[in-house]
Amino acid sequence: ANVPIKIVLPDGGVKEGIQHVTTPLDIANGIAKKLGQSSIVAKVDGNVWDMFRPLEGDCALQLCNFDDPDGKETYWHSSSHVLGQALELEFGVDLTIGPAIEEGFYYDCFMGDKTLTEGDRDTIKAKMEKVVKEKQQFERVVVSRDEALGMFLENKFKVEIISSLPEDSVLTLYRNGPMVDLCRGPHVPNTGYLKAVAVNSASRAFWRADAKKEGLMRVYGITFPDVKLMKEYQHRIEEAKKRDHRVVGLQQELFFFHHLSPGSAFFLPNGARIYNTLMQYLREKYWEFEYDEVISPNIYNFELWKTSGHADHYKENMFSFDIDQQEFGLKPMNCPGHCAMNCP
Repeated sequence: ANVPIKIVLPDGGVKEGIQHVTTPLDIANGIAKKLGQSSIVAKVDGNVWDMFRPLEGDCALQLCNFDDPDGKETYWHSSSHVLGQALELEFGVDLTIGPAIEEGFYYDCFMGDKTLTEGDRDTIKAKMEKVVKEKQQFERVVVSRDEALGMFLENKFKVEIISSLPEDSVLTLYRNGPMVDLCRGPHVPNTGYLKAVAVNSASRAFWRADAKKEGLMRVYGITFPDVKLMKEYQHRIEEAKKRDHRVVGLQQELFFFHHLSPGSAFFLPNGARIYNTLMQYLREKYWEFEYDEVISPNIYNFELWKTSGHADHYKENMFSFDIDQQEFGLKPMNCPGHCAMNCP
């Protein structure tokens, strides 16, 4: 039997619906077709919710477009699935994780001894655009932990993720076309929502951000619901490149970088003058605000970085090395060292 439900909108208006039948997209289209087209994701009682997922009872409903943070995250997370599908179909990779990030998304994939080249970016983009044109529907599927393990049996990375969950876990998968991925969602209704696609770069990464584990390829991309937004983004990136400190440093003969000491600047006379002037200014401010100056080491045992949280979140971007079978890392910031000085 159809069970009626009430859906409360942000302005206090109430819409009628049918339990397990009416979707947020139905409500949006009922208000205005344009609203249905622009809505990326819903929030049901404050929780993000697929636009195509039926409502389960009386609720408060909010519709989010691309300008909303939840809308952007959903849009770019869905885009990562399209990227994952392109990588699977074109290169036969094993997919690991593919999150949305602050601006865009990436997907980490295992390719064995193979790597991606600059020329592969166009191939990946073309494959993604093909998936977009197909307007593949995103479908949410609820499975048990054992069912998920059976489905991803040939992907050891997904198996590791699933195996770490409690045995009675209930998981969600999302399917679009031939792509099936372990995912909490939510997602856009179909891949046709992605109007402009770009593949920005590919770089090396490691599984679980651990240099001792399998090497991965990380592919970065970005998408927009409007070609104009893509052009604005690309213009902004090109302008930022002109202001890149590595370029400006060479142009003004301030400093340069060398492969013999990656990540460390070689300051030329002009740069050294600016460096020393800035240091003098900082010391004057120390004295002005009654701070004492201290100097801490540049290298620490990784036990410190585990305590500070850097190891969990940034290890793949830190310089680390082994000494006497212990792992050490160059400091990315001063604070943990200062804590060690206060708590010897």
